[in-house]
Amino acid sequence: MTRFALTVEYDGRPFMGWQRQAHGPSVQQALEEAARALTGETVAVHAAGRTDAGVHALAMRAHCDIAKPIAPFRLMEALNALLRPAPVAVLACQVVADDWHARFSCLGRSYEYRIVNRRAPLTFERGLAWQVPQPLDAEAMAAGAALLVGRHDFTTFRSAHCQADSPVRTLDRLAVIRDADMIVVEAAARSFLHHQVRSMVGCLALVGMGRWSPDEVGAALAARDRARLGLNAPPDGLFFTGATYP
Repeated sequence: MTRFALTVEYDGRPFMGWQRQAHGPSVQQALEEAARALTGETVAVHAAGRTDAGVHALAMRAHCDIAKPIAPFRLMEALNALLRPAPVAVLACQVVADDWHARFSCLGRSYEYRIVNRRAPLTFERGLAWQVPQPLDAEAMAAGAALLVGRHDFTTFRSAHCQADSPVRTLDRLAVIRDADMIVVEAAARSFLHHQVRSMVGCLALVGMGRWSPDEVGAALAARDRARLGLNAPPDGLFFTGATYP
């Protein structure tokens, strides 16, 4: 049995999320079915994170165990052929130690959230960004974001369906970067709560619109109350961008 680490890119729009679901297609299912078609084995694919319906990935890390002798490059090429036409691609594949785990060995995860700040309808980026037609003040958004960095109780920014044991997380980075009409919010932490990034971005957008002050983001955090959440951003603009390992 050989353990392979995969780097996977996907467009989340056709899927119910990463994890297998009884009520619709998932990225995990697509990969597992491709691996089964190739090897004849029942293959479980484990990921560094579990993205929600409509959320995308540029470099999701995952692993699977395969008994059939196969070279990493051959596995990558065969999976990509079998995944077509699903918008999922294996970008890299390598053999790793038997105790390497995409989720439990991971030391950090990063996301970016893309906002297109313009009135004209989206064409190429429809479903791949959140369109906000009102002018956004990116500097005010950055001031609000700075209040969330560090170790905090993020109950306010946590989904009611979150299954994590604790709402306490250490947010290593939350940056707001503007380039013309594109605003990107970059987030990095060891791990995130369910909906945490989308919830933080939604509140930062309120700051950008002038409906909240930056200090109100800090007040919402301190309240530790989901009812104090101002806005949960849609999944369209969220991308899993990377995972780090020892």
